[in-house]
Amino acid sequence: MAKVKVYNMQAKEVGQINLNDDLFAVEYNEPLIHEVIVAYNANQRQGTKSALTRSEVRGHAKKPWRQKGTGRARQGSTKGPQWKGGGIVFAPKPRDFSKKVNKQKKRYALLSALSTKLKNGEVVVIDKFEFASPKTKEAKAFVDAFKFNGSVLVVNDKNDKNIKLASANLPKFNIEEVSSLNVYEVVANKTVVLSQSAIKEIEEAYEE
Repeated sequence: MAKVKVYNMQAKEVGQINLNDDLFAVEYNEPLIHEVIVAYNANQRQGTKSALTRSEVRGHAKKPWRQKGTGRARQGSTKGPQWKGGGIVFAPKPRDFSKKVNKQKKRYALLSALSTKLKNGEVVVIDKFEFASPKTKEAKAFVDAFKFNGSVLVVNDKNDKNIKLASANLPKFNIEEVSSLNVYEVVANKTVVLSQSAIKEIEEAYEE
């Protein structure tokens, strides 16, 4: 088991914790992580875009003028795409972009991403994550204490009102509960902060 330092909210070391190698020493699997992230992003797409083709545009199909003799280009209908208000060529239609990935793949990809973050020194463990008041200065003081470089993902066992409001105005400060933690968030953020309670919940959820 790997021993990792535990800090408080003021970035002072307060102890150590042993992390389970079955969860935090998983081999890096880039193709699998890529597959899961692609599926995650695809599943966020609504697929509700829609436009009308020339056959669906409201109106009649009468020729606007006769074929020959006018000096103008021949036209068959005002529903054509070259007319204002006409149909769209290859118009987008509602579709399902979702991709399926089985639970075991998602599990292994998440643990692989977390393990890689830990190996690269991009995981910080804190004893508990909480703010005394719902003010931005509370979250800003936490970020300044650790001197984080880049975006931060804090994984906690709960996301109470104070935490949600205090972090709302910091664009590179993200909060996730263990229940909604996903590979994309882990990879997209430079540093992952885990509370001890979150680690315990991860162990209970992901241990075989």
